[in-house]
Amino acid sequence: MSELKIGFVGLGDQGAPMAQAISGAGFELHVWARRAQSLDAISKVKYLRHDSLESLAVMVDVLSLCLRDDEDIWNLIRQHRLTEALRSGSIVVNHGTGDPSENEHIGVFLAESGIKYLDAPVSGGRPGAVARTLTTLVGGDANDFARCREVFETFSRKVAHMGGVGSGQLTKLLNNAMTMTNLKNAVDVFGLAKNLGIDIRRLYDVITVSSGSSAVLQSVGSQINSKAAVHIQGLMRKDIEHFADAMRARGLDPSAVRDRGLGGADGFLELAQWIENSPTF
Repeated sequence: MSELKIGFVGLGDQGAPMAQAISGAGFELHVWARRAQSLDAISKVKYLRHDSLESLAVMVDVLSLCLRDDEDIWNLIRQHRLTEALRSGSIVVNHGTGDPSENEHIGVFLAESGIKYLDAPVSGGRPGAVARTLTTLVGGDANDFARCREVFETFSRKVAHMGGVGSGQLTKLLNNAMTMTNLKNAVDVFGLAKNLGIDIRRLYDVITVSSGSSAVLQSVGSQINSKAAVHIQGLMRKDIEHFADAMRARGLDPSAVRDRGLGGADGFLELAQWIENSPTF
């Protein structure tokens, strides 16, 4: 086992089980959280708690961040003097989903202080994090990727180096666009079925094991209920706009995919409710 010391910030629904996997694999885990109750989610594994992000940063070789968006990373950098606290040669890893160009800017900024950066968004949500079957999509220097790979493998079924900084985010946004357009297909077809009087649960049971299935459809009604769908809807809407911005910045027209993906996000809760409230559910 590597002697890398891993810092982790962002113990949310997805981050907490990722941190648990890292500690469970034998890595020395250091954590900091704004709210003490966030630590309850990792109470069953060994970790070293820090009262400040600065005290954590000076101790670790890799600082893993699982935050909502890029601005959250900038806030940590600005408010907690990360470039002063982190040792030269240490690696910051961003597991959140954001804008590829913004991640490039973060990488350049950190490099001025000798700090490495990997954008490594993950796909699979909380269920994948709990099962340790996430897909981790990594952008950055190949040597830095190789150094962190065994950490990523603690919570991943698939780990892929996609190129330079920003390429992990590009890949994740393309994946999310595919997920959300597939979701729109499901919303449209199940809406038609509902109007036809077809039993929604029976239709779901049939399609999810047939050629019309998709990963996102399989997750609705099994891993994701209507309560979780409300939270995920907001993330989907954020991510499809990141996708559209990234495509436009590279001279491509994302309009058709963006509109269809947004339609999938908008219909997500209703689809989850149809399946959940079906009489045979």
